[in-house]
Amino acid sequence: MDIETHRRDVHGIGRLQENVRQIVYGGNDGIVTTFAVVAGFTGAGAEGAAQVGALAVILFGLANLFADATAMGLGEFLSSRSERDVYNATRAQELHLIETEPEAERQEVIALLAHRGVTGADAERLSQELARHPRLMADFMMSYEFGMANPSDANPARNALFTFVSFVVFGAIPLVPYFLSDPRPELFAQSVIATSLALLALGILRGAVTGERMARCIAETLLIGGTCALVAYVVGWVVGGG
Repeated sequence: MDIETHRRDVHGIGRLQENVRQIVYGGNDGIVTTFAVVAGFTGAGAEGAAQVGALAVILFGLANLFADATAMGLGEFLSSRSERDVYNATRAQELHLIETEPEAERQEVIALLAHRGVTGADAERLSQELARHPRLMADFMMSYEFGMANPSDANPARNALFTFVSFVVFGAIPLVPYFLSDPRPELFAQSVIATSLALLALGILRGAVTGERMARCIAETLLIGGTCALVAYVVGWVVGGG
């Protein structure tokens, strides 16, 4: 059986499901980062972003957008690589212990099974079977003793790309009104609407990919993103002297 095909066809797990964390994290950060530029200008003065002109907002916004998207993407790459390195090092140590202290490790397996309701003869039998397969036993210990998922299927470069693209695509939305119109105070209100729609779209995408309740996904995304956007505006207002 092709496991990859089975996961996709039977369980519906594709690239979007595998990279939902990067999509949501990158998208939310992109929206907030770009809106922070608009909100900062607006909060800093009576006429807001119109005072400095739409071009300035676009330039600052795009500079922040691509600089932060690159930083986020590379950060995700390094994070994924580091996670894999820690997992491999810990698993190698566990394999060494299984080889040098087999009985102690088998007793750990029994204790872990008992913690999950498997006791007595069943736990004894399962521990003996696992002891016959050291690599499988190490995988069991990694999951149930350390709570670490196997990152072997993760692709750091792909994770970085999903983060970067999501950041740029969603992060560009708050700037759209400044691309389409001459500078005027009303553009900020339009950017707020665009930002809200971007967060709404991200919440809908999250709900569709995860299968969780759509209302909860949308509400959480709007609440968290809206809170960050409000902080950006308040900071601009305070720094600008109210």
